[in-house]
Amino acid sequence: MKADIHPQLCECTISCACGESFQTLSILSEIRVEICSKCHPFFTGKQKFIDTAGRVDRFKKRLEASTAAAAAAAPAVPAPPTPAPEGTTAE
Repeated sequence: MKADIHPQLCECTISCACGESFQTLSILSEIRVEICSKCHPFFTGKQKFIDTAGRVDRFKKRLEASTAAAAAAAPAVPAPPTPAPEGTTAE
């Protein structure tokens, strides 16, 4: 093996946005992540939306706009006539 070609390993602190942190080995001394195994829906079994840069809000806004445009473009359908109650004659 060649000498001095491998990076130097040191203890690394990995910190999550949820507050969880743990130690491992890496060539970096500190790593910050958004999701870890303590808060990821796959590991916790809980569904939660992880909104990065407002993607969920933008999607909801586009969905509302397209629904409103489709409703405005659709022609109004008249309601069917209601039948007369039995025993009465319609004149």
